[in-house]
Amino acid sequence: MIERLKESFGGVLGFKVVGKLTAEDIKAFEPQIEIVITQRKHKPIGIVADLSQMHGADWGARWEEMRFLQKHTDHIARMAVVGADKWEEIVAIVTAGAAILEAETRYFDSSEILHAWEWVRTAKHAEDAPVRQISAGTGIWKDYHPEWMDIGT
Repeated sequence: MIERLKESFGGVLGFKVVGKLTAEDIKAFEPQIEIVITQRKHKPIGIVADLSQMHGADWGARWEEMRFLQKHTDHIARMAVVGADKWEEIVAIVTAGAAILEAETRYFDSSEILHAWEWVRTAKHAEDAPVRQISAGTGIWKDYHPEWMDIGT
């Protein structure tokens, strides 16, 4: 299940995943993100994804996540991933999606959620907040040119 966080405001949307993530969860939550993108007139938004109570995801959810990120990559400037587990384990969960996402993506421990909100809103870190970068914000597709497009030229 995906819950919208009450701290969401303006160009920053926060959500919390509770339990095992399913494709239906993502499909049900996607319109909320699309509303924020539309309200911002397609200016980039920030996302806080609290995964501290997430207990895995099914393959359908992984597919929907990839589809969603590919569709909205131009509209997400920064994404803070918050988790309770070791950050290396969370990185393994979100790396595939973050690779497509052109947004800068960073990890915050669940005790650092206020730092995550601050960073997503301002792109600044508190002096005492550790920086754990997941993705530099370039995306794997940035310089991709399909080989098949060169056939016959």
